[in-house]
Amino acid sequence: MSGKQVSKGGAANKSKKPAKGGAEEKREDALQAVILADSFQDRFQPFALEKPRCLLPLVNVPVIEYTLEYLASNGVQEVFIYCGAHSEDVETYIHDSDRWSPESNLCPFSSVDFIRVSDASSIGDFLRDLDKRSIISGDFILIHGDVVANIPLDGILARHRARREANRDACMTIVLRSTGDSPHRTAKARGITPVFVVDPTNGRCLQYEEMHPLQKDKYVKLDESVFEYAEFELRTDLIDCGIDICTPDVLALWSESFDYELPRKNFLHGVLKDWELNGKIISAEILEEGYGARASNLQMYDCISKDILHRWALPYVPDSNLLHGQSYKYKRGLWLEDGAHIAKNSAVTKSVLGKTAYVDTGSTISSSIIGRRCQIGKNVRIENSYIWDDAVIEDGATVLHSIVANDAVIGKHSYIPQGSLISYGVRISAGTQLSSKPLPRISLFTSEREPVKTDIKLVGNDGKGAQYKEPEDDEDSDSEDEGDADPAVLQSSLIYSLAGLNISRESISTLATHDSDDDLSDDEYEQGFQAKANRERLSSFASDDSAAAVMKLDQFHGDAVHGLVDALRADDNEDFDSAKLEFMGLRLANNASDSMMRKAIAVAFATRAAELMSPENGGLEPTKAAGRALTSKKGAVKFITEVGVGGNKVDLHAEFALALQKALAAIKGLDSARAGTLLAAMLQQLYNLDVLEEEGILAWWADARAAENDTLSKIKERSRVLVEWLENADEEDSNEDSDEEDEDSD
Repeated sequence: MSGKQVSKGGAANKSKKPAKGGAEEKREDALQAVILADSFQDRFQPFALEKPRCLLPLVNVPVIEYTLEYLASNGVQEVFIYCGAHSEDVETYIHDSDRWSPESNLCPFSSVDFIRVSDASSIGDFLRDLDKRSIISGDFILIHGDVVANIPLDGILARHRARREANRDACMTIVLRSTGDSPHRTAKARGITPVFVVDPTNGRCLQYEEMHPLQKDKYVKLDESVFEYAEFELRTDLIDCGIDICTPDVLALWSESFDYELPRKNFLHGVLKDWELNGKIISAEILEEGYGARASNLQMYDCISKDILHRWALPYVPDSNLLHGQSYKYKRGLWLEDGAHIAKNSAVTKSVLGKTAYVDTGSTISSSIIGRRCQIGKNVRIENSYIWDDAVIEDGATVLHSIVANDAVIGKHSYIPQGSLISYGVRISAGTQLSSKPLPRISLFTSEREPVKTDIKLVGNDGKGAQYKEPEDDEDSDSEDEGDADPAVLQSSLIYSLAGLNISRESISTLATHDSDDDLSDDEYEQGFQAKANRERLSSFASDDSAAAVMKLDQFHGDAVHGLVDALRADDNEDFDSAKLEFMGLRLANNASDSMMRKAIAVAFATRAAELMSPENGGLEPTKAAGRALTSKKGAVKFITEVGVGGNKVDLHAEFALALQKALAAIKGLDSARAGTLLAAMLQQLYNLDVLEEEGILAWWADARAAENDTLSKIKERSRVLVEWLENADEEDSNEDSDEEDEDSD
């Protein structure tokens, strides 16, 4: 394979500090990292047509900045950057940077090298080329150029090296983050669910699969070799951080298989499946703390942006001012750079405004990120959107949950619906009302990077641009199973939606020895081994002839929770019907049980109520936070009553109260006292709203599960006053009834 290595200015290979023990010793000790700056996928189109995805702005900072800062914070010395499309743009950006240029005294790396592979068409081509170059001297970090993480690597590296010392076949460690009931937006990958089968005794990865709603057979067939282990866990609750610790053996494995293109779907799956042939061991580091995620598609871009603003990715927040020359300051839910101007009678909340951005009178902006030099006119409405540098939103325009790229112009009184992608330099004429069917993806270029002919029916008479269309022979697919639809369609838009897709109604299950479990009832599923997002352990599987290990894959929970929380957060006057419709669609697609629905609804409303108590969301006291979470959206109370509780039986009411209690207990950063006070407030509100009856609350109080551990006991205790009041009220009602009966008998 042809290729060339580029080191501008002759500085990329020079050591900034003299090695104490000679060049060879220095190189052996140097921690190396390889950045994959291109994924060869089309999930950021049409934006990536004109700019490399690693340079797209994430909270007004190019994505690759987060990756480089992460490597620097973990002591990396030598960096190799593999560039694909727009390689010259990436090289120019790095060499013009005061922080990363190898010629700069501020650069924390001893060397920065760019590597081009002229005929590469996949990540596999990159790594096979890297193997040929023989420039990797030992263990190295393989990382994608869209990673945002604050996870320390020193302990992970030490454990990786210890495994390597114990067994030379231990060649790779994958960094994963457990979600549980995490409030992070990235806590559940949508569309494609990674499935890791892991030996919990030593972290060894045994099998890797992927699932998605569009596949015909919604099950995973476990390899027979898995059942040879005394214990194993099947995990669908893990976020792949896009960070691997590798030995040079990993590169040799790539070279041995020229059909491997993708690091997980092809390489990881294949190496684990062929373990008896290659003998290599891959381990998983599953972390409970820290933040790590890839902006691998537009939905993850959206999620990570929100997580950064909620300070989950500390120290990577706007006011840390990662870029030289940035001057963000945080105040009352806003991050403003020097020169940003907001007119006095405009309302801007939970947003970021770049340098010299201007917001005129009467405009409302919420939960949005506005770039530098953007001009926002009068009476403009912007919600949950990303407006990149130098864009113009003219008077009276509305932009909802969309991306508007650099130099684009949204004309007066135009309407940009949710999910719209408005690329560089596009102009939408005044008065244009874009339709959401299909979702607008408007560009000045075709997929072949040829200029488009403006579609005036779409953008108006004075507009510029046309609907972007994917190439007919699109190879951006993570699915190689014949007959399955391409799951990339689920991740190519800003908004995750199953609407209009042909979804199989079969249940999602895992097969071990049986060829089919279509005849299993819901009770039989519940009695089987289940793989839930709470990481319930699946251990000691027997592989005798009569054993059938049925493990329900909960792809439903994360998607449902995030959809509901998004609807509760939205600053609009829309009722809850659309959120209910999306929720019920997910329920149908995943064959979710009543208990799964109850848990998802409880987690969503508990999450929103807890958010409202945080300083950045108003710092409401528990009673007001509970009331707003439950009643701010028209139809939300009815939804909880009909779907969350699901009937008038006492046990259903008790189960929902228990689900709320456990949801609050799982929220990180919420101590037991505050969680208990909030639970009491929510139960009181639900009682007042006739959602929960007193018998149900009292049944929850008497349930042993409500005090099965110390945390739950402390949370439960805060509801004692409410329970005693309900008991006394019940006694008073009984006494009144008794008095009335006595009077009647007289």
